[in-house]
Amino acid sequence: MLDKVIKLLKTKPFYIPEILIKNYRKLNISDSELILLIYLINTTDVFNPKQIAKDLNFKLNEVMEIFNSLIEKNIIKIDIINKSVREEIINLDELYNKLAFVIVNDKTKESSNLFDVFEKEFGRTLSPMDYEIITDWQKDFDDKLILLALKEAVFNNVTNLRYIDKIIRDWSKKGIKSKEDIIKDKKNYESKKSNKKLFDYDWLNERDS
Repeated sequence: MLDKVIKLLKTKPFYIPEILIKNYRKLNISDSELILLIYLINTTDVFNPKQIAKDLNFKLNEVMEIFNSLIEKNIIKIDIINKSVREEIINLDELYNKLAFVIVNDKTKESSNLFDVFEKEFGRTLSPMDYEIITDWQKDFDDKLILLALKEAVFNNVTNLRYIDKIIRDWSKKGIKSKEDIIKDKKNYESKKSNKKLFDYDWLNERDS
């Protein structure tokens, strides 16, 4: 298997979709099927099993078995576009549809997890308005920043979205994106506060005791 992948890569540069590499097992795609799909994405949509077998160094019966398996799994289809000459074209639309579903489903899971954390920290069910506000945050801000702002609010014994919204927007203006950035900002604040107290002290007019 490794030799076949190396041969495939050496033939010419291939574009390998990251989303496919990371999720092909979720779609019940085998390693051999993955190699064939990468080949199809990068080369041809013409159904020519003999040429494909030659290019991939597969046996013809292997190629046919892989195609049949992918068709049964609704990953690809073979379309006949010219019935008189019988020209067969490989249709990858189902593959892209399934990959798009994986992306959307993963995003939905992330959002659900975020809402779950808010409900757990607030100790109550979120209202439709709460969901709308948090969803709007996700359009402009990273989930990590939102969760850090939630943690900051809970630490200060405040559990309302208006307070969290202010934290998020203040941090965003300052370029704060991580826990380390927050610590650094707090240290800077404490340092300025300390300096202000020092300058406010009128030591020049202090009388000798």
